[in-house]
Amino acid sequence: MTDAPSPAPTPEAYVLGVDSGGSGLRVALGRVDTDGPLFTAVCAEPVRTGAGGIDAAHLLEQLLPAAAELLGRASAGGTADSSGQVSPGQLAAFAIGAAGMATLGGRLRAELPGALAEALGVRRMALAADAVTAYAGAVGQRPGAVVAGGTGMIALGTDLTGWHRADGWGHLLGDSGGGAWIGRAGLEAAMRAHDGRRGGSPALLARLHAVFGPAEALPGLLYPRSDRPAVLASFAPEVAACAGADEVAAGILREAAAHIAEAAAAVCPTAGPEADGACEVALTGGLFRMGEPLLGPVREELARLVPQARVTTGTGDPLTGALRIARALALDDLRLPHHPTMLFVPAGDGPSGPSGGVGAEVRNGDPESDDVPADGPVSGAVGSPTDTDTSPVRHSSDISG
Repeated sequence: MTDAPSPAPTPEAYVLGVDSGGSGLRVALGRVDTDGPLFTAVCAEPVRTGAGGIDAAHLLEQLLPAAAELLGRASAGGTADSSGQVSPGQLAAFAIGAAGMATLGGRLRAELPGALAEALGVRRMALAADAVTAYAGAVGQRPGAVVAGGTGMIALGTDLTGWHRADGWGHLLGDSGGGAWIGRAGLEAAMRAHDGRRGGSPALLARLHAVFGPAEALPGLLYPRSDRPAVLASFAPEVAACAGADEVAAGILREAAAHIAEAAAAVCPTAGPEADGACEVALTGGLFRMGEPLLGPVREELARLVPQARVTTGTGDPLTGALRIARALALDDLRLPHHPTMLFVPAGDGPSGPSGGVGAEVRNGDPESDDVPADGPVSGAVGSPTDTDTSPVRHSSDISG
């Protein structure tokens, strides 16, 4: 990769956005001058992670043919050859959001810029944590906060000078209020009812029997599983279904809502002099598809803890966010703060951004956790994992670390 600047993109130039999560790789092709994707492709195999972090070669092995296919579909007559090469200049910019990028993305940051410049002829690119692409998809390039909830939970906010994160520490250390947290609390209440202890819920015990079988067998089914957070999260919709008639289940959701609101309050930026005093808080991810049993308490807690919050539902997912970041790069209009691991923009070409390069602050550490997805498969029982589950709490875009 050279330091020669790229020419200004034409309105017809393309941009690529990529979302690499727990259930595979998604790629979207768009144009510089239009919002939204023209075409998308899905690679069902998740990118491998090993001792050296996320496997850059495995990502490229899936990404380059997908990019060539999309460009071939969009261009008249197609321009990709059998090796996956595409004509230089077709792509103006590229953005990749990946689960684990902040903590496991060293190889990606070292290897992808040169490889993508050589294979795709693109030098404007960004490599982002998927919490950042989730933010870009839900909020855009405005100050605000996003709560991304799925199997886990993370909150991320920015005033456009730095990033501030809360939670997303995984199911053993946090992810409080996320799907695994709710499911575990529901199963604990069911086991209390099974034992005859205080705080038990016969309604949740009945759902445990229906979903997993005998209560006595649950530890043996659950503990050996490597996907325990996803299995726990699969019980969260059962808690929501019982909440209307069961006070224990309703109490679990109220406590989850309090955790979610506390995380949002921790990351909401202070209103600037030109703002109306409000802080946009976008709720995104499969967790919130449980609907009013959870959303109602979340709104109440946010009104109490963050009275200036303007609660919205995120309109775009992390893939949309990656495409938006790529388009902003192409137009020299990337206003989200750069950071060495959260939003890495290689030096030498492309805009320097409001943070003046890669020195933007991240308070509370790098927002990344592999157990906080916005949507993706979560099995409904402890048999064998499935890729076709339609539970509202899903596990594909692993937005935590």
